[in-house]
Amino acid sequence: MKRTASAVWTGGVRDGKGNISTQSRVLANAKYGFNTRFEDGRGTNPEELIAAAHAGCFTMALTAQLGEAGMIMESLRTDAAVTLEERDDGFAITAIRLELAARIPGADKNTFEAVANKARADCPVSRLLNATITLNTTLEA
Repeated sequence: MKRTASAVWTGGVRDGKGNISTQSRVLANAKYGFNTRFEDGRGTNPEELIAAAHAGCFTMALTAQLGEAGMIMESLRTDAAVTLEERDDGFAITAIRLELAARIPGADKNTFEAVANKARADCPVSRLLNATITLNTTLEA
């Protein structure tokens, strides 16, 4: 299976502008630029898209693994925060923090946390990223 996306950029890094599109067209010419990446400009940026991809991948992987463990969930919500830092050799994504809120009636907290940590390690986006990935969980029974 392959998924595709494209980016188009014109101008310099600070004064230029670009747009990002996905194969599915969910994103079609979504605006991005220096101000959307390093300031509070309107539009998207690569780190935001990585956070969305990671939150979605992890939540879907967790859903599958909860089912395998016989845990029936009512809802899961994952927020992902990507940290972009400037280093001596350039910028790098150094960390991603996943915040999970789960509603699973009757769930055992220790079993839930073990399954959640397995999903954190096993989701394909986690495997792709060379960053410290932390997971904080809240279990609502």
